[in-house]
Amino acid sequence: MATNRTFTMIKPDAVKAGNTGAILAKMNEGGFRIVAMKKTHLSPEKAGEFYAIHKERPFYGELVEFMSSGPIVAAILEKDNAVEDFRKLIGATNPADAAPGTIRALFAKSIGENAVHGADSDENANIEGNFHFAGTEMF
Repeated sequence: MATNRTFTMIKPDAVKAGNTGAILAKMNEGGFRIVAMKKTHLSPEKAGEFYAIHKERPFYGELVEFMSSGPIVAAILEKDNAVEDFRKLIGATNPADAAPGTIRALFAKSIGENAVHGADSDENANIEGNFHFAGTEMF
């Protein structure tokens, strides 16, 4: 059964490029309500912990380095069918394959610097949201 919350991060490349406001506007236009949000800077240790599922993959070190290279904006979003609808809104991981008008088509530079993270399942949305936010930080 689909839940009504998902987790996202605006990645360091998009924050550095000044695209935070425009990306948040696309989320609002997509019908998402922000339940929790904060700007933070992941340490290499925290980025490694967050992406531990990819630890055995060849890109893990580069991913951790990138995600700890600058501030991110973490958020929990709410909407009916949130995970699936948000994955549609952000577009394909490779911006060259992303549908026109999606966040990645508009703001991503490459597969590695693809502007936003979006939870890929209801279970991961919950785990990822709880990684970044205490219950008292969700409204």
